[in-house]
Amino acid sequence: MEEAGSLLVIVDAANVVGSVPDGWWRDRRGAAERLRDRLAERGVPGHPGPVEIVLVVEGAARGVEPVPGVRVAAAPGSGDDHMVALVAEAGDRPVLVVTADRELRRRVTELGADVAGPRTVRPAPGRD
Repeated sequence: MEEAGSLLVIVDAANVVGSVPDGWWRDRRGAAERLRDRLAERGVPGHPGPVEIVLVVEGAARGVEPVPGVRVAAAPGSGDDHMVALVAEAGDRPVLVVTADRELRRRVTELGADVAGPRTVRPAPGRD
């Protein structure tokens, strides 16, 4: 875990992967791994650091391993509930949650997190 003042970026893997219809549904775990690798390579644009990135996976994407620069958290149940718990545990630390899920966005902003959409970390096809 990074120091208390660094930005914690929590990425909703299912939501971000599902934001682009590129066949991700044929290999959910592989799609989450590709997102993890993109995050490890490029970080979070507009946030040069220090940043701790946590990729939250659920369902068929469980089992994705962490890599240097990206911690992977497998949600034991609901991915949304796990992300809300991570935000709550962060206390006063700055948090950015990357998701387009409206209900999740509402829940985490009530806890003080900022939110950004999937294009923050995954550009539309052809814009890579």
